Amino acid sequence: MSGVPASAEEVRQRFEEHGYLADEGMATAVFLTLELGLPLLLEGEPGVGKTAAAQVLAEVLDAPLVRLQCYEGLSASEALYDWNHQRQLLAIRVAESQHHRIAEADLFSEEFLVERPILRCIRHDGPRPPVLLIDEIDRADDEFEALLLEALGEGSVTVPELGTFTARQPPIVVLTSNRSRELHDALRRRCLYHWLDYPEPERVVAILRLTAPSAGLPLIESAAQFVGHVRSLDVDKPPGVAEAINWVAALSALGATELVREVVVRTLSALAKTPDDRDLVVESLETHALG
Repeated sequence: MSGVPASAEEVRQRFEEHGYLADEGMATAVFLTLELGLPLLLEGEPGVGKTAAAQVLAEVLDAPLVRLQCYEGLSASEALYDWNHQRQLLAIRVAESQHHRIAEADLFSEEFLVERPILRCIRHDGPRPPVLLIDEIDRADDEFEALLLEALGEGSVTVPELGTFTARQPPIVVLTSNRSRELHDALRRRCLYHWLDYPEPERVVAILRLTAPSAGLPLIESAAQFVGHVRSLDVDKPPGVAEAINWVAALSALGATELVREVVVRTLSALAKTPDDRDLVVESLETHALG
């Protein structure tokens, strides 16, 4: 089934069909994003399903997913558009070899334009608008937020040499943030907002049953409780849902049917992401009851 969901409940159902358990808040936020055409800002700890939500939304809508991974120093030429400098240089050399004069306007034409994620979405001409995932916006600089506001607010990108491109179908925009820094109020005001917290053990069990059907229920329940235990420790990188899914997959791949110390230690590479965290989890096994 494709097309735009007609209600928040339909969003929830169709996300579940694609292996993502969306709670009522998430389903409502996604539905309103589609209904109102506003960007959706998802915030939460790493590994709680923010990026996956955008990926599943694209699958649900049968729409292309365009991802812009943010990082410190991200520039307009990497987010909006750039020019193919190698091809421009080659064109100059060819013209010189043939004793032709090449004008500057010839070098800054469609032939040499390189579309980056935002311009690619603005110029998209398919049957459905793309889903534009602006991932980890908090890692980009303040200046990039201002650039983003202009592009998203106007639904257009201006290339001085070619003119202004305006979206025929504005993209569906999902921004994610791990809240490593505060975002500007101007960006927040333009977005719908949803906070994703670590799910309760019961919900982790439901997620794992959906994503790791080969694992038995007793193993899944024990794993969900143990992941909660690890988060309660003073670890540097608390495991999120993504780590829980990978860990249960690792346990299942080793043929485990219950949690015992040996198999937990053997599979900690899926759960603990630093040497100190690994040591802390192993140490806690001396006092934490498994099973």
